[in-house]
Amino acid sequence: MKLQKKLHPMDKTQKAKEDMKMSNTNSSNRMAVPEAKEAMNKFKMEIANELGVPLTEGYNGNLTSYQNGSVGGYMVKKMIEEQEKKMAGK
Repeated sequence: MKLQKKLHPMDKTQKAKEDMKMSNTNSSNRMAVPEAKEAMNKFKMEIANELGVPLTEGYNGNLTSYQNGSVGGYMVKKMIEEQEKKMAGK
């Protein structure tokens, strides 16, 4: 039976930072249409404003998962509504 070395709390923090770096470089969150990036960022800011979420350009680590999730969820809802209207010919 192989025993795993227990990480010191500082080592865990360093590992988390390294994992975060890895996830940022190997992200699957790539835009399907890179030309739409600016419009999507504008849309995101409009939705955040509508919901009262204090989203800013750059770092938003002060926001909760709930706040960030509500912005993304509402964006998806609005995009689906718009597509349904197009599909219904309205």
